[in-house]
This record gives sequence, structure tokens and C-alpha cells, in this order.
Amino acid sequence: MGRTPPPCRSDFKSFSVIETRWDDNDIYGHLNNTVHYRIFDTVINSFLLKHHMLDFRNGKEVFLIVETGCQYFAELAYPDVIDIGYRVGHLGTSSVRYELGLFRKNEDIASAAGHFIHVNVDKKSRTTQPISAHGRNCLSALMAG
Repeated sequence: MGRTPPPCRSDFKSFSVIETRWDDNDIYGHLNNTVHYRIFDTVINSFLLKHHMLDFRNGKEVFLIVETGCQYFAELAYPDVIDIGYRVGHLGTSSVRYELGLFRKNEDIASAAGHFIHVNVDKKSRTTQPISAHGRNCLSALMAG
């Protein structure tokens, strides 16, 4: 089975920027793999908050991660500044698949690429809920292709 090639900047609709921190590095001198997942989570939740799709304190619904994955192509390390490209690969009735690429500043090929799937649920009962019309509009704007 062949390895999927890393994505390019042009594969993504939107970008955020994160500066790495000293304690993101592990004993091997590069970003620990858990940091990549924290970056994914931070970028997407920031998008949801900015577009009023998430109110984790007072909202009746939340998005829960049900699947996640990451491929690593090149090391990232403090003090790298990382551009995070993100897009929606699939939008279902109550779920959304995000695809992300982590790019070192001024590089066109991703150092890492990941995905995760959110499911919209009622905060109390945890039963799936359709994504709102407003949410669908915001997420549709990020659709790949």
C-alpha cells in the first residue's frame, strides 16, 4: 500500500497561524505527536466559535470528535510558526469531516496532514442533532474541491 503524498497549500480554503511553544518539543527535539492533535482541535474550535456555531458554556448542542488521524511527512519544532490549512472533506446531516495541513512558514508542502470527524449532539442527552442551516452555510464554504 502506497503512502498518501502530503497536501499542498493550494489544497486548502482557509488558514490559521500558530506559533509553537518551547514545551511543544519532546525529548527527540521535535513537536510531540500530541501537539498536532491539539493544533487541529484549537483551529477548528476557533472557527466554530468565530462563526457562532459553538457555545460550549450555554449552547444546547456540542460537536464531539468520533474519529481522528494524522500523517507526518517532515518534522516541526519550536520555534516554528505553523500555517494550518483547513477544509471540509464531507458534510453530512449531523457530521462533518475536517481535513487539515500543517505548513512551516513559507513552505508549500505540508509537514503533517490530519483529519477528524465531528458529530453534532445534544449536550445533555448526547443524541445526534442535525447541523443548523447557519452551520451548514459556514461549513459548506470550506468544502474541498
